Amino acid sequence: MVSEPMNPSESLSEDSPESSSEHLSSSAVGTPSAAGVPSTAGVPSAAGIPDELRAAAFERQRRLRQEPRFPGGPAIDPAGSHHERRIRSFQPRRSRVTPGQEDALLRLWPKWGLDIDGQRVLDLPELFDGLPVVLEIGFGMGEATAQMAADDPGTGILAVDVHTPGQGNLLGLADRNGLSNIRVANGDAIILLREMLKPDSLDGLRVYFPDPWPKKRHHKRRLIQPEFLDLVAQRLKPGAVIHCATDWEPYAEQMLEVLTAHPLFENTVADGGYAPRPAFRPLTRFEGQGLDKGHVVHDLLFARS
Repeated sequence: MVSEPMNPSESLSEDSPESSSEHLSSSAVGTPSAAGVPSTAGVPSAAGIPDELRAAAFERQRRLRQEPRFPGGPAIDPAGSHHERRIRSFQPRRSRVTPGQEDALLRLWPKWGLDIDGQRVLDLPELFDGLPVVLEIGFGMGEATAQMAADDPGTGILAVDVHTPGQGNLLGLADRNGLSNIRVANGDAIILLREMLKPDSLDGLRVYFPDPWPKKRHHKRRLIQPEFLDLVAQRLKPGAVIHCATDWEPYAEQMLEVLTAHPLFENTVADGGYAPRPAFRPLTRFEGQGLDKGHVVHDLLFARS
């Protein structure tokens, strides 16, 4: 992001936990609020202000949320008011876009980027020239995504995040390394899964180091929940694998419990526990820093039955 979050639909007062997590997942699971009711947060509410002035102020804010920071680049709030606002499972991060990242966004977003607006259904075979497609939710700065794309050019990666610097960085990595099997999606992964992907269209799902939301009152923000798996099961092909990784022990335990209990997923590990880190998942510097601090990383691989 430049200085604002890509999806500023929720302001959070608590800081994110310290973790070796290199990125935050770009989706949400929670209780819907009333759909179609516009927020007037930030619009003057003092008595005596005419309704037309309040409406004009709200409209200006709406346009600012939807206008891209880079011409032709990712929108700030791509779904806008088309879809209900929910409890988000990600914490927006504000950081500066470097000149290289900005250049990548300007040049490559029209070619390899897409906004999650919820207004169309993607044709993945057309988007990826017929390759099987794996969805990755939350890719951080994109180094691991680029490495996996280079190691497996026969698989397309639809990589979702809301972090503008990471989007620009991944596009730049793809360009410099000739990786034509990456597409970068901007916005809420729940809207992508629910509104923009066809049933049985995905060959896999990767959720690496999502925000663990360690405080008990925040557990509802965690991505891996039964409702999320219900949606994912509809979009994964039979036999496709959901691969999760986390360095937060309590979240790993929840992931294992929720995945094991779901009737449409089966643990690929015979003893029903955690899996060894597969060779195709790169060890990133963030993960290495966590390991140096004594964090234990757990991988979970469950197949769609």
